[in-house]
Amino acid sequence: MAIEVEVRGFITKEKYDELLEFFKKNAKFINEDYQETYYFDSDADLRIQRNKFFSKIWLKKGKIHDDFREEIEIKFKRDDFEKLEKLFLDLGFNVEIKWFRKRYHFKWEKIDAMLDYTKGYGYIIELEKISSEDEKEKILEMLKNKLKIIGVKLTPREEFDRKYKHYKKNWRKLVENG
Repeated sequence: MAIEVEVRGFITKEKYDELLEFFKKNAKFINEDYQETYYFDSDADLRIQRNKFFSKIWLKKGKIHDDFREEIEIKFKRDDFEKLEKLFLDLGFNVEIKWFRKRYHFKWEKIDAMLDYTKGYGYIIELEKISSEDEKEKILEMLKNKLKIIGVKLTPREEFDRKYKHYKKNWRKLVENG
């Protein structure tokens, strides 16, 4: 079972620019992406996404902002996004939130490092590594240490939850103005 272990931090635009330069010099550039992600009103964390390369359905087990989550992901052709949305709407789900994100993805010391700007939400760094069940705590501590090394304070889950609830309630207005 693949467990996604991740740490995240909200950062300023200045820190985002600084980290972008740092990763360009010290990590392997994977890609630059633009992602549209729709969250559905499901008991599970069920989403669809269209990015520059493909579309996908994905389910994240556990609760949003958990440190460890199992993921199930199914990829489709990029042009199938509207069909995926229609499928879930026809099944009775509604789109609860839409996210519009620019992402830079790097491989840094065997860690996935992502720098994100999400319209109406802000700048975030995310460090991620796939782990086994047995190694997840060890990997989490290593990722937290890596954040410290690059001068980023781990954002507490409560702050992510608060900001997420605000975005969920106001995303249409935030996206318009952001």
